[in-house]
Amino acid sequence: MTEQVTAPETTRKRRFTLPSAYTILFALIVLMAILTWVIPAGDYDTDDAGSPIPGTYHEVDPSPQRVVVDSITAPINGLYGVEDETGNINYYNSGTLFGAIDVALFIIVIGGFLGITLQTGAIQAGIGRMVNRLRGREKWLIPLLMGVFALGGTTYGMAEESLAFYALVITVMVAAGYDTVVAAAILLLGCGIGVIGSTINPFATGIASGFAGIPISQGFLLRLATLVVALGVGIWFVMRYAARVKSDPAKSLVYDMKADNDTRFRMSDADEPEELTGRHKVILTLFGLAFGVMMYGVIPWEDMGIGLPMLGWWFPEMTASFLLFAVLIGLVGRMREGQLTESFVAGARDLLGVALIIGIARGITVVMNNGQITDTVLHWAETALGDVGAAAFAIVMFVLFLPLSFLIPSSSGLATVAMPIMVPLAGFVGASPELVVTAFQSASGIMNLFIPTSAVVMGGLAIARVPYGRYLRWVWPLLAVLTALCVAMLALGAAVA
Repeated sequence: MTEQVTAPETTRKRRFTLPSAYTILFALIVLMAILTWVIPAGDYDTDDAGSPIPGTYHEVDPSPQRVVVDSITAPINGLYGVEDETGNINYYNSGTLFGAIDVALFIIVIGGFLGITLQTGAIQAGIGRMVNRLRGREKWLIPLLMGVFALGGTTYGMAEESLAFYALVITVMVAAGYDTVVAAAILLLGCGIGVIGSTINPFATGIASGFAGIPISQGFLLRLATLVVALGVGIWFVMRYAARVKSDPAKSLVYDMKADNDTRFRMSDADEPEELTGRHKVILTLFGLAFGVMMYGVIPWEDMGIGLPMLGWWFPEMTASFLLFAVLIGLVGRMREGQLTESFVAGARDLLGVALIIGIARGITVVMNNGQITDTVLHWAETALGDVGAAAFAIVMFVLFLPLSFLIPSSSGLATVAMPIMVPLAGFVGASPELVVTAFQSASGIMNLFIPTSAVVMGGLAIARVPYGRYLRWVWPLLAVLTALCVAMLALGAAVA
């Protein structure tokens, strides 16, 4: 009898991965439904604007939610909103639950607008022209390209779109004697710092401002100052490293991969970018004008004492404006009707997940409001914080948003969840709503510069062949400086408010 020998089983170590934002948010809905059976129901008296009045909290009869049924219907009800006493949907009253369907539709249309613009090749050609013009003077590409990508980050939250530019920027930087870390930093830090200092970014600032019940223009100057200073620090940090690598390639973080990278990313005729045509210039003008029109439409000029007509726009008007500019850009780009609609639908499809996240996140507020525990949570937070002052409150919010941004990496989802609670809480301590918005977006922006759950971080580093651990060891001093800068700006914003 021969002995049968079985091969030893190889056990694979499973790495823990954080669930997707959809799973996390839906789990929070279920958790909140359970908590409505545990947390006492309560209510605040409200003023004429519907805002809770500090010190008026009182307990009311409990209204526990059905864990299964109400959890499933909550995201749907969150998109629809509720009717006020006149029978109209009340979207913007801070004391009333408002629907998120207008925000979700805005996101979808923005996706279509970006899809059509990128399909024309205008943005790619514009960046390609800049790269061509500065060949031989590549060190100036660092501040210029970081500025361009920061502009994309601050205006429309440029992130995933940046992945398309890695091949071009890497080949140029490697040919100029730099390494792939410099190329990756130009894109990753450029876009990321733009998001930290988001001025009119509809996916972060826009959604957060909408749920805070304030125009996107409120807090603009503070965010602009943060953007300018943070970008200056980021450019200095990258140029300092680039100069060190240029003078001594052995100081590169990826020096052991230099020979392979030089061969892999060698410049060829195929790397030549598309020519920037007159049509591309018109499209880029229309692209910038779309965001300029949005800003003009939402700024309350008359309230600021400026004699300009006030349009009083909000999400419906902004959505219609971007839809119009999407069509105009498609027509200027000489797209056929079928190509235009296909590009719009493809772009909208890319952001459909973000729109769904907003609905699911809004479901958390639905369950909390229907279970009447929102004001109880506010009361506990009011008691815990006491009279800390606006500056301390803004800094506490920033610190709180850091782990929340890791747990919920979707900025849209986090804004939808947090603003209905944080903004009334700001009112209790005399802090302005725009401070909460700024604290949220800056914390979220910093986290998305390095968290391993970010597809942009991991994808960009993979394309540039930069190991994540080396990147983290290199970038942490900059992250520390940017964090301190955000805290200082929030304190300054509270002081001058």
